[in-house]
Amino acid sequence: MRNFKKFAAVMAATALALSACSGKDAGGDKGSEGAKSDFKACLVSDAGGWDDRSFNESAYNGLMQSKDALGINVQTAESSSDADFAPNVEAMVSDGCKMIIGVGYLLEQPLQDAANNNPDLQFGLVDSYFTDGDAPVKVDNARPLVFNTAEAAYLAGYLAAGMSKSGTVATFGGLQIPSVTIFMDGFVDGVAKYNADKGASVKVLGWDKASQAGAFTNSFDDQTLGKQQAQQFIDQGADVIMPVAGPVGLGAAAAAQEAGDVMFIGVDSDWFETAPDYADLILTSVVKEIAASVEDTVKAGADGTFSADPYVGTLENGGVSIAPFHNFEDKVPAELKDAVKKLEEQIKSGELKVESPASPLYCHRKAES
Repeated sequence: MRNFKKFAAVMAATALALSACSGKDAGGDKGSEGAKSDFKACLVSDAGGWDDRSFNESAYNGLMQSKDALGINVQTAESSSDADFAPNVEAMVSDGCKMIIGVGYLLEQPLQDAANNNPDLQFGLVDSYFTDGDAPVKVDNARPLVFNTAEAAYLAGYLAAGMSKSGTVATFGGLQIPSVTIFMDGFVDGVAKYNADKGASVKVLGWDKASQAGAFTNSFDDQTLGKQQAQQFIDQGADVIMPVAGPVGLGAAAAAQEAGDVMFIGVDSDWFETAPDYADLILTSVVKEIAASVEDTVKAGADGTFSADPYVGTLENGGVSIAPFHNFEDKVPAELKDAVKKLEEQIKSGELKVESPASPLYCHRKAES
């Protein structure tokens, strides 16, 4: 497992211009000299960087898989802070990229500006629609890569409620943005479904769906804040915690590990695999198949079928899921497993609708109206 990076402060503008196109490791991002295509796909990270064990790393893996599968050229720009986003996107434009994908909601404006200024290039945005003010809009040469994670988080919430011994579970976010709150909405609804099914009263700390208010660290990379927030929940009796905060979640996992009797739900990737130091805590994870969405988009660009129609990951198409129970496989009661599986099938078939104001399906309808 690669060591988690602690990124430096923002570099001076001249240094940034020189370093923005540097890859994750020496020689790791350029396609081979014998590449079958002159198509060049490029990726700009959010501030968590490529080794965030979360959505940046998943997107990076998708780009590398595209390079291997398609024989294309690739390039990356790693962001250390918000100030890097626009310069990194512009560096990718200057470097001859035919497709530029940004990872995360906060890259929306730099990408939209670049798309408007470079109509001959293709763009993609992981985890968000493009917007005009608060309204989603269609940008003809830019594709949103979004995920209806509320569906998988619903299953995780039901599971968390069924596994909780204290009757209290918790969730919190990094920033209050749609790609974060959609997890929290689904989680809360899953707990509510368990309570309704079982006549239980499991309580959720950290998020009120009705008021769209809750707990946020206002950071995706300060693990100390994640540890502090998780500890507050533990002190209030929470024994299952789902942070939606990228690397900040590692701090929450540390607090759960120290507590000794707290279970953990990862997000974006399967934390049992990406955060093995905490494997014994990981009940499950709410997984977004970001790598697959990046591969799909790059392939469309390389073979000439790219369109601005959004990629929407759902339970039904495999774009979102909950991870295996791993070390908890023998601890989750069969009845609870069966109930979660039944709910999954109902969501896939459309019998059960999981709704969130942050749902990409809701946003897509607004963008097309």
